[in-house]
Amino acid sequence: MARTPLDLDELVEHWTLLKDEQALVSGKRGATRLGFAVLLKFYTQYGRFPRNRAELPGEAVEFVARQVQVPALELDSYDWTGRTVEYHRAQIREHLGFRECSVADAEKLTAYLAEHVAHKERRPEQVRVELLAHCRKESIEPPTPGRCDRIVAAALRAAEESLTTLISSRLTVESIERIVALVAGADQDEAGPEGGGTEGEDAPPVLAKVKEAPGNVSLETMLTEIDKLLAVRAIGLPRDLFIDVTPKVVTGWRARAAVESPSHLRTHPVALRVTLLAALLHERELEITDTLVELLISTVHRIGARAEKKVTEQLINAFKKVSGKENILFKLAEASLGTPEGTVRQVVFPAVSGGEATLRELVHEFKTRGPVYRRTVQTTLKASYTNHYRRGLIKLLDVLEFRSSNHAHRPVIEALALVARYANAGNTTYYPLGETVPVHKAMGGDWAEVVHRADKRGRRRVVRMVYEVVAFQALRDQLKCKEIWVVGADKWRNPDEDLPQDFEARRAENYRELRKPLDAAVFVDELREQMTAELTLLNDKMPTLSWLDIAERKSGAIRLAAAEAQPEPRNLRRIKAEVQRRWGIVPLVDMLKEAVLRTGCLDAVTSVSGGGSLSPEVLAERLLLVIYAYGTNTGIKAVASGGHGHTEDELRYVRRRYLSAEAARAIAIQIANATFAARSTELWGQGSTAVASDSTHVRAYDQNLFTEWHSRYGGRGVLIYWHVEKKSLAIHSQLINCTASEVAAMIEGAMRHGTTMDVAANYTDSHGQSEIGFGITRLLNFDLLPRIKRINKVKLYRPVAGEPDAYPQLTPALTRPIRWELIAQQYDQMIKYATAIRTRTASTEAILRRFTRNASHPTYAAMLEVGRAQKTIFVARYLRLRDLQREIEEGLNVMESSNGANSVIAYGKGGEIASNRRDEQEMFVLCLRILQSALVYVNTLMLQDILGEPEWAGLLTPADRRGLTPLFWSHVRPYGEVNLDMDTRLDLAAVKLPGPRVPTEAADRRSSERA
Repeated sequence: MARTPLDLDELVEHWTLLKDEQALVSGKRGATRLGFAVLLKFYTQYGRFPRNRAELPGEAVEFVARQVQVPALELDSYDWTGRTVEYHRAQIREHLGFRECSVADAEKLTAYLAEHVAHKERRPEQVRVELLAHCRKESIEPPTPGRCDRIVAAALRAAEESLTTLISSRLTVESIERIVALVAGADQDEAGPEGGGTEGEDAPPVLAKVKEAPGNVSLETMLTEIDKLLAVRAIGLPRDLFIDVTPKVVTGWRARAAVESPSHLRTHPVALRVTLLAALLHERELEITDTLVELLISTVHRIGARAEKKVTEQLINAFKKVSGKENILFKLAEASLGTPEGTVRQVVFPAVSGGEATLRELVHEFKTRGPVYRRTVQTTLKASYTNHYRRGLIKLLDVLEFRSSNHAHRPVIEALALVARYANAGNTTYYPLGETVPVHKAMGGDWAEVVHRADKRGRRRVVRMVYEVVAFQALRDQLKCKEIWVVGADKWRNPDEDLPQDFEARRAENYRELRKPLDAAVFVDELREQMTAELTLLNDKMPTLSWLDIAERKSGAIRLAAAEAQPEPRNLRRIKAEVQRRWGIVPLVDMLKEAVLRTGCLDAVTSVSGGGSLSPEVLAERLLLVIYAYGTNTGIKAVASGGHGHTEDELRYVRRRYLSAEAARAIAIQIANATFAARSTELWGQGSTAVASDSTHVRAYDQNLFTEWHSRYGGRGVLIYWHVEKKSLAIHSQLINCTASEVAAMIEGAMRHGTTMDVAANYTDSHGQSEIGFGITRLLNFDLLPRIKRINKVKLYRPVAGEPDAYPQLTPALTRPIRWELIAQQYDQMIKYATAIRTRTASTEAILRRFTRNASHPTYAAMLEVGRAQKTIFVARYLRLRDLQREIEEGLNVMESSNGANSVIAYGKGGEIASNRRDEQEMFVLCLRILQSALVYVNTLMLQDILGEPEWAGLLTPADRRGLTPLFWSHVRPYGEVNLDMDTRLDLAAVKLPGPRVPTEAADRRSSERA
C-alpha cells in the first residue's frame, strides 16, 4: 500500500529544524548528523522513534538533508541498532522532556484508560489512540506495539469488571436469579469456530422468545409482542439501570449476548453474565415497545382502509345490480327538458318503462343497497374493530403508558383511560349517564352523528364501541407526529428527549458549529437579502431567457422549455473495450478481493464478542465470501459450494460473530475513502462536494413489520435509499420502509455518510422539493437541489410586503410575502432541532416526525417559512441558470446508472430479499454497497492505467470526460461458481492510498480527533 507523498506545507510545518534543534545537530557530522536530525523531527511529530528506516517518508528525509547539508543517501549508513542510536535517543528524550515507559508508568496508564476511556469506548483501536495521546501529554515515550496491546487489553478488562460489578449491584437478588435462569438448563454446546454450529439452538423458551423478530401486522403478532414485553418486564430491570453508561457500550453488550449461546454465556463470571443479558433485555424492551406502537398505528389504519375497501366494493356491486340506470337517467332528463311545464305524473312517469313502479323500486334499491358511503364505512369499521381487533388494542392499553406534553391533547389521554375502565363492561351499548366522557377533535365531523345516539327514552348518549374506535384513531394521528408519546419507548419516546439536553450551556458552540448567527435578526436579514437578490436577478434576466416564459395562464404561470441535448461521448466504448482486452472478463469476487487486498478494509474487523481464534488470513477469506454471498443475494449456501475450501457452517459462524452492520459499514467507508485517495485529479478533476440521492424499491418477504405495500411499484417490499457522488461512488445506503420520509433519509445520508467527502449539495428527485426539506437543509448548511415536479404550478414568495410592482416580470408566479416575524420568534428552537440532527441525539426521522401537517408545533410553521424562502431562492436560480438544470439532471442520471449496476450485482433470488429479519435485510444492503464500491474502486484504477498512457489520454474529448464513469460492468462476471484464490492478483499500477501516510498512531490520533 503506497503512501501519499507529503506536500510542501506539511514538510515546512513538521520537518523544519528550529534554532534549538539546530544547536543539537551542529556537533555531528555525516550520516550521524542526518540520522539524528530525522530522529529528532520524527519524535517531535509523533512522540516516538521510528521502528525502522521504512517509516521515514523519502521526501521528509530529502527535506531534512538539505537543511543539515548532508546527502540524503548518507542515511543508509546510519546504524539503527548500535550504541550510537541509543545515545541519540537519550539526547532527544532529554531535550524534549520525555522518558521511557516504566512498569509504574504502564500501571498508571492502565488505570487512566480504565477510568477515563475504556468505560465509554470498547473498541481496542480507539482506546489505543487515547493511550498514545495520553503518553504524549505525560511526556512518556509510547511502549512497544505489543506492550501497548497488553495495556489496552488490561484497561478494557478492568473497565469491564468495574462496569459489570456496578450494573449487577443495581439489581435485586430476585432479578439476578431470574436473569441467570434465562440461560440455565441448556446443556448442549454448539461446535467451535472451525466446526460452525448454530448458536442459540439450545436457547430456553423465554430467551428465544425475547430474541424473536415480530411477524406481520396482525392481531396474533400484537398479542405475541405483548407477551414478550410482559416476559421482559417480569425480570424486574430498573428503568435507570444503564443511565450513566454510554449507549454504544450497552449496544455492544447486547450484541455479545445476542450472538453467544446460553452455554457460552454460562462460562462468564456472574456479574458479566448478568450485565450482558440485562443489556439484551433492556434493548429488547425498548424495541418491543416501539414495535407495539407501530402495530397500533398500522392496525388502526388497516381497520379503516379495509372498511373503506369493503364498502366501496359493496357500492359498486349494488350499482351493477340495477341495470339500465344510464338509460333511465337519460329518458328522465329528455322528458323533463321537453315538457318543463308538465307535472311529474304526466311527463316523468310515462318516460320510464314500468312507470311509477320502476321508480319506486329504484328508490327502494338505493336505500337498501346504496347507503351513504361515509356512514357505512363507519359502521363497517366499528364491526371490524369489535369482532376482531378490539381484543389486542384493549390489551395494549394495559401494557403501554401514553403521555402528552401538550395540554391540547389531554382529552385523548383521558379518553383512553375511559376506554380502559370500561373495557370489560360486557355488551353495554352506552356509557353510564353520570360518566364524564372526554370530548376531543376526532369526535367531530363525520363521526359526530355516529358517536352520539338517542336511546329508547330519547336521551343523547355516547355509543361505547364507536367512541373506542374514534379514540384509537385520534391516538394514531397524534402518535405519528409525537404529540402523544409512550413511556419506555425509544423511537416513540418523549420528543423533548430528542433534543440536546446541554443546548443552553453550549449555545454559542452549537450556533458556531452550524455557522449561524446568535441574533435571529441577522439570520432573517441574510435570508431576505439573498431572496431579494435572486428574484431581482431573475426579473432582470427574464427578457434574455429564451427557455422561460412567465405569464397568466390556467395551466400555471411558469413554462420552462427542456434543455437541449448534450453532445454524445464518442470514445467511451473503445476505452471499455480496452479494459476488457487487457484484463479479460473478471469475476466479481476477484474485483472484491482486489479492493480488499489493496485497501486493507478487513483488517480492523473483530469479533462481536471479543477475542476470536481465527487467523487474519482465514478470517479475511471468509469475510470476503460472506460479503459476496449477501451482496449478490445468492446466499451463503450457494457460495459455500464454490472452490475455496470453506464450509457453509464456517461462513455462517463468521457472519454471526464478525460481520456486524457496524463492521460492514466501516468496510464500505474505507473502500470509498481509498477511492477518493486513489483518483487522479488530471483525469477526474478536483473532488466533488455534491451527491445525488434517491430510493429504489426491492421486493422482500412480508411476514414482518418492515415490509410494506408500495402503491407506485405495485408490490410489497422495502426501499433502499442511496447517496452517490458525481463519479458514481456510493457513499451511503440505508434501508427504509415504503412509508418512511425520504426527506429524512436524504438528510441522514448527507450528514452521516462517514466518508472523507464534504457534502455541500444534494441532488434529489421530486421528493426533495418539500418546503420542510428546504428549511432544515438551510439550517444544516448544505444545498438541496431537487428536480421540480409540476414547475408550472410553483409559486415564488415575496421577500417584503407592500411592494406589488417590485418584480413585474414575475408577477403571475408570485404569492404572499414570507412571515419573517414567525421565523425570528422560533429561531432558537429551529437551531435546537438542527443541533439535535447534527449531534445525533435523535434520528432525523424522529425529529422530522414532529414536523407534519397533523402537528400543531409552532416551530413547524416557522421551519416552513424558512423552507419557502429557501425554495424561492432555489427556484429563481434554477429558472435562470441552464447549467444548474443540466447539473441536476446529470446528477440524477448517475443515480439511475447506480440502480442499474445494483440490479446486475444483486442478481440472486430474482432480486427479492429472502428474509423476514430486519438485520438480514440491512446486511444485504450494506454488502451490496461494498460490492458496488469495490467495482468502482478497481474500475477507477483500470481506467487510470489506460488513460495514463498519452495515446489513450489524447482521445478524450470534453464530451468523453463529462461522460466518463468508473461504474460499468461489461468486463465483469457476477455469475457462476465462486472460486477464490488470494494469491492471484490483477495487474494494476500502484496507487496512492490514504494510509499509512504517517505511522499508525498518528493517523489513528487524527482519525479520533475528526470523530
